[in-house]
Amino acid sequence: MGRIFGKNGIRGLAVTEITCELAIQIGRAAAKLMASPNGGTKILIARDIRHSADTIEAALCAGICSAGADAVLLGEIPTAGLAWQIKNQEAQGGIMITASYVGAEFNGIKLFSSYGYRLRDDREEEMERLILDAPDEIEPVQLKRYGSISRHERAIDEYIEHILETAETDLSGLKIAVDCAGGCASHTAEQIFTKLGAEVELLGNTPDGTNINTSGSARIDSLMEFMAANEFDCGIAFDGAGERCLAVDENGGHVDGDVIIAACASYMLEQGKLHNNSILVTHANNIGLIRFAREKGIGTAAAPTGERAMMRRMLECDFSIGGDPSGHILFPYDMPSADGQLTAIKLLEALKSSGKKMSELAEIIEKCPQVMLNVPIDKKCREVWKNNRTITGMIDEFESLLGDEGRVIVREIGAEPVIRIRIEGRDFTAINNMALQLADTIREQLSE
Repeated sequence: MGRIFGKNGIRGLAVTEITCELAIQIGRAAAKLMASPNGGTKILIARDIRHSADTIEAALCAGICSAGADAVLLGEIPTAGLAWQIKNQEAQGGIMITASYVGAEFNGIKLFSSYGYRLRDDREEEMERLILDAPDEIEPVQLKRYGSISRHERAIDEYIEHILETAETDLSGLKIAVDCAGGCASHTAEQIFTKLGAEVELLGNTPDGTNINTSGSARIDSLMEFMAANEFDCGIAFDGAGERCLAVDENGGHVDGDVIIAACASYMLEQGKLHNNSILVTHANNIGLIRFAREKGIGTAAAPTGERAMMRRMLECDFSIGGDPSGHILFPYDMPSADGQLTAIKLLEALKSSGKKMSELAEIIEKCPQVMLNVPIDKKCREVWKNNRTITGMIDEFESLLGDEGRVIVREIGAEPVIRIRIEGRDFTAINNMALQLADTIREQLSE
């Protein structure tokens, strides 16, 4: 975790924490780091549909232009649309204004390279150095040319066209409910899924800048209730930035990212499209997904959560699918960033091909019971627990007891440090007791 940027960019209360002053400095630093050696630096800016985006967008533009680069505004478009447009327009980079799946009072900034991938750690660290330690290096100076601001009016249309070209599928005969979460998918989902042949009922598609993520993948209960009360083949839920996709079966049952990955990977394997016959997983994925992969002869490789780490690992291993249980799923050969609508298309294609109901397809993996506990610790105890033999010995003991039927994951997270314990196994009572015992031991050992 950096001083400004986290694993998913920068996020905080809009305008009060993500201030205009900070946005201006980020714009200047981005223009400096992304500068084209041949001049004519172009940085694309996109945004989700929250009411603070205008303010942050204006500040970013001021910073970019004051540093001599041009800002091209794409408007309200899913994050993947920005990532794809960077490559399509041969821009030097891009900035997405979004807080993804959290409420309208928050906002955030994500930076992308000229390849459409999330900006590397070392590049964000250099931006932090410029902003926090050497602001004089990015202060505006007298230039012969200042940057300009323009709008790319066809950004959404071109994104939809690209998705449809990538899909190459027919969803006719499927009746789906799509919850747009009051976000970017409100502008795109109906066209995409109806043009692919599906019968579509839209929910959460009347954004007003304040109702983003009041439904959708972050609040999926409303879609579950809708599906239970109506007759649809599948429900699809996005987040406000159109990055995540979760599903609901015809009975109102929750279908998480683990099931989606398993269903899509199985179909891709049958079609000969699963690169290296492998998938990428994270520590957050249920062990049931890993067991499913083993039984299907599908390999797995692990990466930390967060798109940057996942995408880097997938490109290194030449994988065509990977993701986490929250529905943040990557198909790097189709899109350089997570795209909820692309994920939904892949899932619906697998559903139609199977000839099954969504509830039946969801049985593709057997989920293991899971217990998760957070143990707050003092900052002075950061990393100390890793060298505490009582704590590590207990972790080793529990891992030995669980064997291949479960796992113990313990890691430190957050600016205000918390040790997160996640234990999986077939016997809920047993793993719950393990988690409680481990949490008590951590508290005791780190309070001494």
